[in-house]
Amino acid sequence: MGKFFDDIKPQHESFIAAQKMFFVASAPLAAQGHINLSPKGLDSFRVFSSTRVGYLDIVGSGNETSAHILENGRITFMFCAFDGPPNILRLYGKGYTVLPTDPEWAELSAHFTLLPATRQIIVADIYKVQTSCGFGVPLYEYSGERDHAAKWAESKGREGLEIYKAEKNRVSLDGLPTDLAR
Repeated sequence: MGKFFDDIKPQHESFIAAQKMFFVASAPLAAQGHINLSPKGLDSFRVFSSTRVGYLDIVGSGNETSAHILENGRITFMFCAFDGPPNILRLYGKGYTVLPTDPEWAELSAHFTLLPATRQIIVADIYKVQTSCGFGVPLYEYSGERDHAAKWAESKGREGLEIYKAEKNRVSLDGLPTDLAR
């Protein structure tokens, strides 16, 4: 049976820090819109306070999370224990995008190691935390991070990344604008 909390407790923060990956989910308001669920890694998640979190988002083939939270703010993060005792932790929040040109960028980006493909920081104010058993999550061994994103970004160069973002990251699959379109 799941347990609910109003904020992130110290044991939740410790669990989050120990995980090598997490998942982020968002959805548009339109019933026919695409629900987005993305795996994330690269030591990119931070707990800023018991009710605020964020992750460093890198350039990718789409920018669905940014579009969805711009439209409606809804965002969910999920962490699973792939080693050690079984556990699942979900964070429910209201999110927003912080771009390198935003006033909040300097303060938030200081919490991360910026990567060549850094695109934005997704921030969420958390209003509910849920833990559940995780008995069905298989055991896996962590063997390292992939370097494909860094190599790809370096091969594109700064100008190439800006062109790519303008072509691929300004609008969602459903035609919703992202914060990069502002």
